[in-house]
Amino acid sequence: QVQLEESGGGSVQAGGSLRISCAASGYSSCRGWFRQAPGKEREGVAVISPGGLSTYYPASVKGRFTISQDNAKNTVFLQMNSLKPEDTAIYYCVANGYCGAPVFALTSADFDYWGQGTQVTVSS
Repeated sequence: QVQLEESGGGSVQAGGSLRISCAASGYSSCRGWFRQAPGKEREGVAVISPGGLSTYYPASVKGRFTISQDNAKNTVFLQMNSLKPEDTAIYYCVANGYCGAPVFALTSADFDYWGQGTQVTVSS
């Protein structure tokens, strides 16, 4: 069993930056972040493969978001720059024991473990 604990969400003005973190207890090698805004479908925003060899970002955040990890602390980070009001959502940390597909093909169903979510609000 893996438990995930997010931290670092909050409110920021458009164009600003935030970094959110996710500490994991237990083994997990495939890590990522999803988000869900009110009335919208859940969207994957960043995935990192074991060892950090591969990352994936959808077009909506590519070039603005960066996922990284500290293996010693079993923690994953999401650095979000140039934030836009449309980035407002609850951000969920996800993890799985392995990446069952290439990182660009992973969906929410591929992750067994989810954090409780952290709110990110971007005002215009």
